[in-house]
Amino acid sequence: MIAVLAAMLLSGGAVAPSVLPGADPFALADGGRLYIYPTGRGATLDVWSQANGRWHDDATLVRLKDLAWVRADHAPAHYLWAPDMIAANGRWYFYYAVGPQDPTPSRLGVAVCSGPEGPCADSGKPLLTGGKGFEAIDPMVFVDPKDDTRYLYAGGSNGARLRVFTLASDMETIAREIPVDQPPGFTEGVFMHERRGIYYLSYSRGRWDHSDYSIHYATAASPTGPWTYRGVLLASEGRYKGPGHHSFVQDPATGDWLIVYHRWDNKPGDGPYTGERRTVIQKITYLPNGEIAPVHMTDCP
Repeated sequence: MIAVLAAMLLSGGAVAPSVLPGADPFALADGGRLYIYPTGRGATLDVWSQANGRWHDDATLVRLKDLAWVRADHAPAHYLWAPDMIAANGRWYFYYAVGPQDPTPSRLGVAVCSGPEGPCADSGKPLLTGGKGFEAIDPMVFVDPKDDTRYLYAGGSNGARLRVFTLASDMETIAREIPVDQPPGFTEGVFMHERRGIYYLSYSRGRWDHSDYSIHYATAASPTGPWTYRGVLLASEGRYKGPGHHSFVQDPATGDWLIVYHRWDNKPGDGPYTGERRTVIQKITYLPNGEIAPVHMTDCP
């Protein structure tokens, strides 16, 4: 176990910013607990869980050395990025990206898990392969509460192109691609969530290791648009730089909506930055018209 790094809950149920290691955090709530799946150092993908107001590093879900279909191309280096976990069919499905894009194409993989903390068994093959101006990274799977359609959103920096697919019932096969308009300024790190009939498409814009990295969002009446651009949610301010690659989750203890994102702290200038990014958790506020109030970054308690 990695030692607990931050307490999350303050008196009165208010949520204070919490800081954990890692980047590209995907968050979910299940069984009264919160889970976060971050990008780590590239060789493994792990899960953090929250209990009694504290975070613990609980389990490794996927190991690069176990992925024979990745090793088979004999590329000089591979890394695991940007995981996503979702429940369906009485199981859990763990999606992840394998990069970099060159010299081999980036790819998405999927593992089937017995629970949100694993164990997981990889499918043994890529779900989606990049190329021809498309980088297959940053998977995000969304199940539409209106009709149970399972959508896969993916795409990123190399080409900065968003693509949307529907998944077959097995959650391990792509059924078809759905043409969508490109969101304004899209770079990578897409996330979809729904609240009160509004679909929120949020994403990162800019260069991941520079101060122009930021989170933007658009809304729609369906999971596939057309998008109405709503503006910037998070941008560099003060000593906090390059917030991006985020997820939204509803706190099971309080009902509050949270944004979970990564950022650089105490980096001079506009980049490029090196070193460790940190995952941060903050409360968000929905306005009466359904828009999300801009988030201002603060430190952990």
